[in-house]
Formats: sequence, structure tokens, C-alpha cells
Amino acid sequence: MTRERTHFGTTSDGVRIGGTVHGEGPPIVFWHGAYGDGDLDWRGLVPHLTDRFTCFLPSWRGRGLSEDHTDLSYGRRIADIVDYLATVGEPTGLVGWSGGANPALAAAEESDSINAVALYEPTMGSVMDDQERQSFVGTVTRMAEFASGGELTEAVRAAASFPFNEDEIAEADDAGYFESSGRYVPNLLSVFQQLREHQGPTVDDPSVLASISTPVLVLHGADTKQFWVGSAQHVAAHVPNSSIQTIANAGHAGPITHPAALAEALSRFFSSPEPTHP
Repeated sequence: MTRERTHFGTTSDGVRIGGTVHGEGPPIVFWHGAYGDGDLDWRGLVPHLTDRFTCFLPSWRGRGLSEDHTDLSYGRRIADIVDYLATVGEPTGLVGWSGGANPALAAAEESDSINAVALYEPTMGSVMDDQERQSFVGTVTRMAEFASGGELTEAVRAAASFPFNEDEIAEADDAGYFESSGRYVPNLLSVFQQLREHQGPTVDDPSVLASISTPVLVLHGADTKQFWVGSAQHVAAHVPNSSIQTIANAGHAGPITHPAALAEALSRFFSSPEPTHP
């Protein structure tokens, strides 16, 4: 990454959200997934974009360069994105991955600072079938059990068995991803707990999706699990100004395993963000 620097913004409830910044050109803010932080999740992808875009890599509160806080609620996580985007100083693109894609998409409804949104495999809980829901609950339970014994690397590896396939788990393991992200397991368990307590609509509600006017590109891997294909199709079917694209040979861990292909798709989209409904 070239010309690394940092950028911080303070949220409306006084939490300092920060991340590293790389490259030159029109701004794109990258909102990471459930397990890692801004630098950890995007470190392989961003070098493919820094010659064309200024890439902001903030982290969720309690991760990376961002301050911690007990409020990790659904609405607060959306507000953190909106607040951070407002500090960039000009309209920006926004990218979200997995559990970070959902609040990124919701922010598109609330922020005037976003000119286009790209999502890699958003997590649309409403499209889960019973078997998928049971599998997800089982992985969270195993994660909590490992965490209670202080085995944080094993905890995040267990959690990753739901979204990642076996090859992705092996590749992420070899790259040290689980060892690096294990420290965020307590934060993630709190996120899940507060999400269960949320009352009211979420971004997977078709009426919420239909209200989003920002251009949206939804990406998914060709070799991903069916839940993520269904999630991507759900978003593309309900967001009016949207398109959907497949990344060849990739699964849910595409930003880690196929960064060049994903960067190429993002570069094309943010150079001319004019998707049409599929």
C-alpha cells in the first residue's frame, strides 16, 4: 500500500472511529466483515486499487484504531458508518463485506455522503432456511464455548465454518487470519447478542431495500454456499438501482482469497456506477 496515513471521525455518541488510508483518487470507504478489522480484511485487496482510488479502511468500534464502547447495537453500527462518511469531506463510494455489508447498505438509505455502494456477499438473515439457521446458531455456540475457555483463535475458526468452505478456512489459517482476528471474538459475541435484542425492521426487509436509491453492486463468489447466493439475489431483486455480479472461483472469503478479481470488479463499478436492475 502506498502513502499510508490515518483518518479519524467522532460519532454522534462520542466514539472515535479510525482507520488507515491508502492511495490517491476518488474516495472509497471499506467496511470490514464480522471477524476482522479494516486493515486485516482488506490488506490483500486495497493494493490493487491505490493507483486509482483513495481507500479508507476504518474499523468497527472496539477494533483496529477505533475506540471501544458497550453500544454495539444494530442502529449504532449503521450510525457509525454515516458519521464516519461525513468526515471524508466529499461524496464517497462504500464497500461492505458480509456482516459489514448489511450496515453499509442501510447507511446508503441515511447518508447523503455516498455516491455508490458495492457489497460482497451481504448477510440477509431473512433468506436463511431452517437448516442454515441451525448451522449458524451451532457455530456461534461453538465460538462462545471456545471463547469462554480463552481459546480465541479456535473460537473465530469455529465461527468461520459457517460462511467459509474448507479450502478458504485452510487459506485463511495459513495467512494467520484467525490468529489475528481472535482478539475480536468478545466484541463479535456482543454484536450478535445486541442484534438479537433489536426490534424493528432491518435492511433485509424488502420495503427498506426498495427505499434505497443509491446505485448498488452486489457481488458473490461462484463457489460460495447457497445462502450467500440467495442473499445477493435478495438484495438485487429489491434495490431499484442495482446489479449483481459473480466472482469466478471465489467463495465467501473472496476479499482474502481472490482480491485481484474483486478489485477489478470494484474498479469498474466505481469508475462508472450505473447499474441496472437484473
